[in-house]
Amino acid sequence: MTVKRNQPELHRRIDELFTYTRHFPVNAKRTETGHGRTTTWTLRAREATEVIRQDWPGVSWVIELVVTGTRKGKRYRHVHYFVSAKRTSRCDTSLRTSANALLRLVRQRWSIENQWHWARDTQLREDAHRYANRVGMPLLSFLRTIAMNLLRMSGFRSIRAGLQRMAHDISGMLALGGFSPAENSA
Repeated sequence: MTVKRNQPELHRRIDELFTYTRHFPVNAKRTETGHGRTTTWTLRAREATEVIRQDWPGVSWVIELVVTGTRKGKRYRHVHYFVSAKRTSRCDTSLRTSANALLRLVRQRWSIENQWHWARDTQLREDAHRYANRVGMPLLSFLRTIAMNLLRMSGFRSIRAGLQRMAHDISGMLALGGFSPAENSA
């Protein structure tokens, strides 16, 4: 599970753990070049502390993924945190994979986060919404999903570009849904 800043206490504790701890039993690093950039993925993981386990039952491992590199001559650095829950059927806290396999798994998860959830969070500002009742949350989430899928199916690679292009084009919005304005005028 990805730990974001909307979980401030857990995020702070994990950040402190990776800032002040020197030994990590799981380490992996991989560098890739392509698409006009060089990216280095550095993963460190260790068992969750007792304090984290007490406050967040089921968490057994904490993982840090640091992504550094250059894109178009500019340097970047992003830090992502993840938690891994122990299996309820076995109730063990051992990490049953190699460090490189764990890095691959986290990168796959991060890729999904980047392609899907990032757009929902930044372009549609889903995390910023505060609903008075929880009844409307699933409906609005469903509508956002429809909007994103319609934009992608219509060839928009960028959700932001699609939203900007379609924001004031009622006919275009209807066309995305398979309707024509002539059908609705009767």
